[in-house]
Formats: sequence, C-alpha cells, structure tokens
Amino acid sequence: MPEPTKKAVSAFIKKPKSQTVEVGATVVFEAETEKADAKVRWQKDTKDIAASEKYAISAEGNKHSLTINNTASEDAVGYAVIAGGSKVKFELKIKEAEAKAPAKVAAKAPPAEIPPDAAVPSTDAPPAAPADAPADAPSGAPANNSTDAPVAPATNSETNGHGPETGGHDSLPENHQPDTRQDLTGLFSEKPQSGEVTVGENIIFVAKVCGESLLKKPTVRWFKGKWMDLASKSGKHLQLKEHYDRSTKTYTFEMHIVAAKANFAGGYRCEVSSRDKFDSCNFDLTVHEARAVEGFDIRAAFRRTSVSTGGKKRMSGLGSSTDGGDDSGELDFSALLKKSMVQVSSEPDVDVWEILSHAPASEYEKIAFQYGITDLRGMLKRLKKMKKEEKKSGAAFLKKLDPAYQIEKGHKIKLQIEVANPDAEVKWLKNGQEIQPTGRRYIFESVGNKRFLTINNCSLADDAAYTCVVGEEKSFTELFVKEPPVLIVRNLEDQMVMKGERVELECEVSEEGAQVKWMKDGVELTRDEALKYRFKKDGCKHILIINEATKEDCGHYLVKTNGGQSMAELMVQEKELEVYQSIADLTVKAKDEAVFKCEVSDENVKGIWYKNGVEVKADARTHITHIGRIHKLTIDDVRPEDEGDYTFVPEGYAFNLSAKLNFLEVKIDFVPRQDPPKIHLDCMGRTSDSTILVVAGNKLRLDVPITGDPAPTVVWTKGEKDKSKKAPEEGKREPAFIWTLKDGEVLTDSGGRVHVESTKGHCIFTIEGAERQDEGVYSVIVRNPAGEDTADINVKVVDVPDPPQAPRILSVGEDSCVVQWDPPLFDGGQPVIGYVLERKKKKSFRWMRLNFDPYKETTYEAKRMIEGMTYEMRVYAVNAIGMSRPSAASEPFVPIAPSSEPIGLCVDDISDTTISLKWRTPEKVGSAGIDGYGVEYCKEGTDEWIPAFEGLTERTSVIIRDLPTGEKMQFRVRAFNVAGPSPPASLPQAVTIREIMQRPKIWIPRNLRQTLIKKVGETINLVIPFQGKPRPKVTWLKNGEPIDPKQVSVRNSDTDSILFIRRSERKDSGVYELQVQIENVEDKANVTIQIVDLPGPPLNLKVADVWGFNVALEWKPPKDNGNCDIIGYTIQKADKKTMEWYTVFEQYRRTNCVVSDLIMGNEYVFRVFAINMVGLSPEPCPSKDSAYIQKTGIVYKPPNYKEHDFSEAPKFTHPLVNRSVISGYNATLSCSVRGIPKPKITWYKNKMDISNEAKYRMFSKQGVLTLEIRKPCPFDGGVYMCKAVNASGEDIVECKLEVRPRE
Repeated sequence: MPEPTKKAVSAFIKKPKSQTVEVGATVVFEAETEKADAKVRWQKDTKDIAASEKYAISAEGNKHSLTINNTASEDAVGYAVIAGGSKVKFELKIKEAEAKAPAKVAAKAPPAEIPPDAAVPSTDAPPAAPADAPADAPSGAPANNSTDAPVAPATNSETNGHGPETGGHDSLPENHQPDTRQDLTGLFSEKPQSGEVTVGENIIFVAKVCGESLLKKPTVRWFKGKWMDLASKSGKHLQLKEHYDRSTKTYTFEMHIVAAKANFAGGYRCEVSSRDKFDSCNFDLTVHEARAVEGFDIRAAFRRTSVSTGGKKRMSGLGSSTDGGDDSGELDFSALLKKSMVQVSSEPDVDVWEILSHAPASEYEKIAFQYGITDLRGMLKRLKKMKKEEKKSGAAFLKKLDPAYQIEKGHKIKLQIEVANPDAEVKWLKNGQEIQPTGRRYIFESVGNKRFLTINNCSLADDAAYTCVVGEEKSFTELFVKEPPVLIVRNLEDQMVMKGERVELECEVSEEGAQVKWMKDGVELTRDEALKYRFKKDGCKHILIINEATKEDCGHYLVKTNGGQSMAELMVQEKELEVYQSIADLTVKAKDEAVFKCEVSDENVKGIWYKNGVEVKADARTHITHIGRIHKLTIDDVRPEDEGDYTFVPEGYAFNLSAKLNFLEVKIDFVPRQDPPKIHLDCMGRTSDSTILVVAGNKLRLDVPITGDPAPTVVWTKGEKDKSKKAPEEGKREPAFIWTLKDGEVLTDSGGRVHVESTKGHCIFTIEGAERQDEGVYSVIVRNPAGEDTADINVKVVDVPDPPQAPRILSVGEDSCVVQWDPPLFDGGQPVIGYVLERKKKKSFRWMRLNFDPYKETTYEAKRMIEGMTYEMRVYAVNAIGMSRPSAASEPFVPIAPSSEPIGLCVDDISDTTISLKWRTPEKVGSAGIDGYGVEYCKEGTDEWIPAFEGLTERTSVIIRDLPTGEKMQFRVRAFNVAGPSPPASLPQAVTIREIMQRPKIWIPRNLRQTLIKKVGETINLVIPFQGKPRPKVTWLKNGEPIDPKQVSVRNSDTDSILFIRRSERKDSGVYELQVQIENVEDKANVTIQIVDLPGPPLNLKVADVWGFNVALEWKPPKDNGNCDIIGYTIQKADKKTMEWYTVFEQYRRTNCVVSDLIMGNEYVFRVFAINMVGLSPEPCPSKDSAYIQKTGIVYKPPNYKEHDFSEAPKFTHPLVNRSVISGYNATLSCSVRGIPKPKITWYKNKMDISNEAKYRMFSKQGVLTLEIRKPCPFDGGVYMCKAVNASGEDIVECKLEVRPRE
C-alpha cells in the first residue's frame, strides 16, 4: 500500500480561478503543476484551445497561463485545464459596461440573499473571495449573472486539487455542468431521477424507452437495493404502471410510491432489456420526517397526530396508539403542570432534549415527568433518532456509492460521491489497491464537494470491488461488467461428403475467445476417447472437425452461443467411382505409338494395367503414367506382338475398363511405274462409308494409306453431314471446304486448326481441338496421270449435353418437394443417360448433391429438408461423354406441409334453414400457420360438395344459412395454408335441417342467487342467460309491477337478457322478476337488489353520569340506517379548551358506553358517529352537555421493581459447515449466535484476524452471521473461525473451506 501522505488525486498545485470582467478587457488564468515537464491542455466549452491573437498560451517550468484578449459576451462559457488524469474547470463571466449602479439595486435585495459585506469585484484585478454567507441564507441559491445585482464569484479550492469551485457546479451554465449520468446504451430515452418525499406523501418515478428500433415490447424490472425485485411487492404502498404512446412510439414505465414511510428510503435500480439489448439506471429516494413548526409546545410533540386530507397536521382521533387499545385515549396533564409550564416559558434557555441526551437512562422517567412529557415511547424513539443524526452529521460522506453498478463491456461508467468537506483528500481503491491516474483509462474529476471516477472502455478486468476513502471513512461498491451477447456472424453450411473423407463445419462469431456449444440432433458433442470430434478455435472462427466421416455422422449439427444459433445438415455417401472417359479400341501400324487413356472421378485412385490378363510392366517401350484423374498406357514402336486386349482395373473397386489394340499390317505390292493411285482403307472400297467418333476438344486425325506412281496429288474435301440422303442433283454441289496437297505442301487451307501432311504411302488429315461444326463427311481424292481414286469418311463430333431448362417445383411437403424439368435442347451427340440434382439454402453458397447415380426420369422427389427453410434446386444432364453445365436455379421454395384436420367438429345450433357449426384448431399446424378454414356441405347420398361461403374464414365457428328444411345434410371442414388444404373433418352422421323445440329455462348466475347489494350511485348491470326455442318472450317486473323504462334499460337476445341501471338510487331496491315464455310454457326467476347509503347521525346523545375519571354516555340509533344494518358506532371526546377530537371507541355495538381515563380538572364534550357497511355517517350527534372531571387528592406511589438480569453468554445455535467451492465464484460461510448483550463478532482465517481485509465482507442480521469471500482462489482455502465475545463469556465455531480450481 502507498503511503497515506502521497497525493495522487490532482496534478495541480495551483488552479485557475473563475473571474468576472467587463466587455473588451483582458483576463489571465494561471495554473501550476507538480511536475515541470507535465503536458497541459486548455479547453473552452470542451474543445481544445490553440494559440492565436485571441488566445495566448505560455508555459515556464511548472507555471502555465492562458490570456484572453478583448473579451466579448460569447467568451462567457466554461473553461478547463487538463494535466494527465486531472481536470480543473472554471468559468469566465462578462459584465456589460453600461451597468454602473449595482449598489442601488443591491440595497433593495433582502439581506438573506445578499451578504452585507459582498462587493463587486474590480475589473483590473482578480476578484476577492467573499465573506461567509449568513447562517439563514439559502445554501442552494443559484448565482445571479445579470448586471442588476452584484455577483459573488465562487472561490477555488487550493489545497486538495479536487475542483476549482467551492460552491459545486450549480453555478456553471447548463452545457458546462459535469456529466454525472451513466452513458445511455440506446434503450432509455428518459431515466428515472433521484427524488425526495416527506413521510405520508406520494412520489412517482418515470422511465421512458424509445420503441422505434425494438421488435417487441421491452421488459422492465424495478429493484430496491442490490437484488430485491419490487414486482412481488406491489400493493397498498407500491404500484407499477406502464403505457405505450403510438404517436411517439414511446414506452412509459412508472413506479408509484403511495404514503411513503421512513424505511422506503434507499437506492433503487431500473433495468430494461429487449432481446440482446440491456440498460440499467440507479437512483435514490430520500424520505424526510414531517417538519414541526417553530415554537411548538414540547408536550404537543408527543400527542398522537395524523395528516388531514388538506395536507395540514392536526390532532386526530382516528390514530391508534402504539401500545394498544388501552392507550388510545390521550392523558392530558396540562392542569397539573401549569407551574412547570410557566417555568419553562420564563427560562427559554432550558433545552429538555439537551438534558435528556446527557442524562443516564435511569433518569429518563423523572425528567419526562418534570417537563410534562407523557409519551415515553415516543421520547425514546426521538432520542435514538437524534443520536443517529449526530453520528451522521460528523460523517465525511454526504452521498456514498451505490451498493453495486452494472455496465456492459466496452462502455464507460462514472462513479460519483459527495463529501462533506470540499477540501477533503479522496483516494480510490480497486480490490484494495490504490488506482493511479494513468492515461485515459481512469479519469479523476473534482467539482466542488463532488468527486468522480470515470472508467473508460470497461473490460472484464474492471469487474472488481471499488472503495472510496475519505480520511478514516470508506464507501464500498461492486462493479459488474456484463459481456455482450456473442452473435453468429457467418452461419454453418450444409455439406455432402463421401465416406471416409474429412469434414470441417465452420462458423464465425462476433468476439474472440467466445464459448460455443456443438450439438448433433439435439445431443451435445464432447471430446470422446476415440477423438471422433475435434473442436478448433481460430480467432473468431470455430470449427468442428470429423476426421473420417461415416454413415452414422449424418444428421443436423447445431452450434449455439448466448446470442444465437446456426444449424447445418451433413450427408455422407458411400464412395462411387465415376468414369469420365473410358479407354477406346486402337488400330495402329507398325512403328507407330499406341496410347490408352482413361479418366476417373477420384484423383487419388490408383490402378493396374493388364494385357490378356497379365499385368503390364513398364519398360523402355511401355510407359505407365498417372497425373491427377487421368491414367495413361503408352506403347512406343508398336509391334505385332503388342496386339491384344488391354484392361485397366482401379484399386478398391469391382469393375474394369477394357479396349483392344489392333495391329495394322501395311503390305506394299510392287506395281509398275505409272501405277494409278489407290486408297487403302480397311473393309472399304470406293463406295464404302465409315463413321469416326471424336470427343469435342480432342484432336481429329485421319491417316489414310495411299499408293500410286508417280506420287499422287491429294485433295481433301468436306461436304454436308448427310450426303447419302441428298437428291442426286444436289450431290454435285461444291464442297464446303477443300484442302489440296501436292509434293507435301498444303495448297488450300481454310484455317490454322487444319493440318494436312503426306508421308511415303500415307496421307494424314489432322484437326486440332475438334468442334461441333467439324462434324460431317470428309472425302479424300488422289490423282496422278495414271488415274484417280476417292473415299468418303463420316466424322461425328460428340460432346457433353447442354444444360437442362430451369427446374419447376410441382409441390412441396413437410420435408420434401417434387421437382420437374425439361430435357436439354441438345444431347451432345450421345443419348442422355440421366440427370444429377443439387439443392442449397437460399442464403448459402454451397450446393449439395442429391444423387450420385444418374436419375433417368425428369421428375424427382427431394427429401430430408428442414420445414420453413427456403431452398433452390438445379439440374445437370449426363451422357456417355460427361456432365453438362448446371441449369439455372429454380424459383425459391419453402417445404411446408398442410396442417392436420380440424378437431372437435360439432353442431352448435340448428333451425329450419340454418345450422351453426364449431370446431377447434388442428393439433398439428406447422410453420406456415393457418390461412383460414373452408366449410362445405352436400346432401346425403351425393358426392357434390358445395362451399358454404366464398373464400376462407379465420374463425372456428360458422353459421350456414338458406339450407333446405327437412333435408339430411353432410358437413365437413378443412384447414388451408400455403401448402394446400388439410384432410377434412366431417360430422359422424348426416344432420336433418329442422329446428328442435326446447323448453324455456333461466340460468341464474351464482352471485345473483343471494341479495345483490350496491351503493348509491353505482352502476347495475345484470346479465342473465336463458335457453328456449323458438326465441322466447322476455318480461321484467319489479315488486310485481312493470319496470320504469326511464330508470331501467333492458336489452334481450336469443340467449340472455341484460338489465342496466346507469346510476342507482335508494328507490331502485326491490325484487326483480324475469319471465321467459314460449307459448304456454314459461319459467321465472327472482333477483333481489338492495341499494345502500351512508346512515344518518345517532339521536339524543347525553351524559348519563360522571364519577371519578369516568363518564357514562347514552344515545339512540339513527333514524335513517342507510337501508342496511348499523354495525357499530364511533365515540370521540374533546377537551373543551382545545376542541381537538380523539377517538375513544371504534365499531362499538351498544348504544351506551363508559369513557374512562379522563384527566382531572378538564371539561369534556362528546360526539358519536353511526357506522354501517358503507361507512361513517356524514354528521355526528354531539352531546348537549359537557362533563367536568373533579380534582381529587391523589398521591402517586411508584412501584418498586427488581431488575432482572437478562445477560447471557454467547452461544452458537448453528455451527459453520465445511464447504468445497469452485475458484472464481463468490462463497459464503454462515452461522447463527445468541447472547445478551449483543456479542462482538470476529472472523479469523488460519487464526489470523481478517476483519479489515477488503476481500471479505461480514454481515450480521438478527443473530445470523455471514462471511462473504469474493471470488476466492485456491490460496483462500483453509480453516475459518468465528469468535463471539461479550461481558458474560465467549464462544468459538470453525470450519474448513476447500477452493477447487476451475476445470
């Protein structure tokens, strides 16, 4: 701990003072800092001041000054100087130059407002400090800034550095007041303010919340102290109200405190929350005792009083004594104490309370009798209160810290206290360690007698106990930093993987280090022994890793935070290898190269090549390569022995790819010179037609063997695709393209993709990257002088198909949909073997494949969807070449199922042409809700259902009209939503449309079966149901006669009758008879109504006898009892000198009584009120004569009592219990003790006294002792002992505390 003499609150030795100058003058503010190298900033109206012609800023060592030249009226604002964490505020006041005579005006001011020695400060020098104001001057009077009266500037505090003004900040302009409010978080538009109230009065606290940005009504809770929720305390003295203003969209919440009591005082808190938003506000309620007027009689202070309706204090006979009914009368000893009264009045310097406060308790009764105090209990209460006030008056704090504060992480909070001495030294502690003013995190402010500690950008490290120390006194509080809810910024995405693959489900949250919970199908996931699941954190990213996915891992995975959740679906499929390109048969010649090539879907799959069932090994001529998904077998310099069947077998899969290698042996026969040219093709003559397939994008190579001598000229031509199908006359049309080769050179070339070359005995035609337009019939013509030869080759280019059209959603179910699409416009030259479908959530970017094997139909039912989620679908077309590009996405759709059928369909009522049906909502509604219900009917034996009305109804009952009388009809009801109609709910059998005769019957409500009692002026509204068909005739009678329609209103319906009297009178009492009649059958019922009123006054009150201190009274019952029985009387007495009435008896049932305990020498008058169930009679009956109590010689002999010894040694009635707690959570140890006098309690840890340790808090209430250990750590474990000591002895109890670390 630092030394107590170290000053760490203020960085200033000398502070600038507020000044008042005239317009145009120059003013200088000076300040001195503790350190010479301190950086100082000057501010005007919270903005930094820069040096200019207007403002001159100078610094010499630790002396700093601000000079303002040519002052104007706009310079009259608040200023501040800042050094480190200290900030001193001051102000500049401007006087108009025309104000020349302030003294005259000051002379007219009352002396209570302006001290006689106050003077106007000179404009040439700083103002002098004013003299102390008179004791009766109002301490809270605001400073007057006008030019008509002199201004007494506030002086600065020069010793403690807490603030520039001793008068507080009340004299600052409104926009320069220090900000003592807690920052708004966006919920409160108006916070409840602290208030004061006198005992017995009412007060209202108001909180307002802006509802423009809220989706639903906010929740507001009111607390007293730290945790007491006031919602359960609503009643006579506390009422919570709320209302909503639609025009301003503002919620107003009010807390009404009715007839405040002294124990209502204290700190309150209002909390408002709406989803992930939270705000709170602390405020105080001060309850003052009722003030007594000056010069009051000391005896009158102990008379039982009450507050009248007008708000003035008067002597009341309605109050009850605290000692019970025996002391309800007032014992007035004024006649016996006349001499004492005279002595008191003649010696005004004698203060009875001063005497009592210094006298021993054994003398209280003697002093009270000497000075005429009759209420000893009230005297003791007042003495106890005076001692508390004396103790409080010497306190260093005027206002302490609240027990606790709550703030959200990242926000700032300002702690405020008020000290009694403006020059007092203040220290702030955090968990017992002094807070140093470092940087902008902790800011200390001092304004008058107020001290502020501002904590900026609160973090979890600021969640601690704070203490403010002034001298030897301390004020404690706790700050709770609430973490904001963790939101999910990026949701999980659905995934489809193959069995054995690694799966990573990834999401991103709003804050690093947040705790999340992973669940699968509602079951929380943990790190099991097999390490099936791994949980990874990377900043804000959280990843769930499944190393090798299996079929059991399919399901819905959920990640949860305290602010939201996200769900995704994982689908695991068995591995199926797809063949994108199979190996093809080859025909090659000697010395050429043979290449077998295939492509599969998995680049990690290896394979083995076989020739005629024997594995092929790589050698100098044979090369085996595997690059990505492509596997190649290359044979150089092909020989006849290389001919055979070649097979590729993928490892781990039960299928193979086969092709055949044909060796082409070219035989060259000797021909004589001038041999005509000839084309040598397998199985082809001049008219033969062959078809060659080539995949789009691959190389087209036509190798044609030719002979001829001399070397022939080769011409390649391309005609139409279906040359053989053209008419004969169209066959002579010019070819589309011509390529000519002579002596090895291309004579005609249509583009760079075509290459024609000739070798000895061969002519090769090559097209690089075959395209769809390259398909057609190619003709080769060879010529030489000996002749010519021709051959046709049909080339067909095949490709993947075009994408299908956008799919259409035909129908949706609870977790499925039916999708349909059209085949692609072009199949790529190969028939479409099937389709592959994918789906995704609308807000996601990941498509999930629904089938791995091609689906041959164009209608597909997709399942395993989440009801209420929006999806999209797309389709791929697949042929032997491969898979097309995806189609356009379908329109978004939501899987929704129709609801179940309505339940409880029944007939409610029926007539000749109408029927009333009712039902209940279906058991299963679904996420789409219900749009309405459709009702249909048909005649029995037919299937033609007719809608009962157009559209749908939202009600669960309906009346169907205009039905044929006597027909048997069937009825059914269906619920409709977006997905369509539900299954129908039908009546079990047909219903005949015919009205059923029903006898009239009146159903009297239970509360009307006895006499209905109402007060005069109240409203009478009787609703009496009945039954009967057809509609019965209803008649009302009063005492056997028809009712007066001017006084009583009657409304009748098919099922009930209503009798209504807007304002009842005494004459409305009587027996009301209701008659319900259908033809000759009727039913009757009676209702008795009694209208009651206040009774009249009793009659003939007289004094029957007087003896001793007793008076006998007699009277007669009132003439008017208010139409109900008299339940009692209230008797009051009054001394004829004061005429203040006191209640003697309440609810007294007899008509005579004896008033006892009257004071001798006094003359009394009496009055009596009558009481019935309504209340007291408006006027009493006074006694015609009075009763005088004669004086008698009575000598008071006080009894002798033997004092009883109530002392008792301390004894623990409930011991401490051994406990084991978790580190970081508050722990408490409790026990109970008894002993007289109250024992002194001391707590020990390991036999060391911990009473003054800041980490512990001790409580004692009604003998229950509690030790609170705040956030214990493992070092706080040990043996704790509680020791109770008083004059009669001592007792000890102990326990062991184990603090376990967090897991």
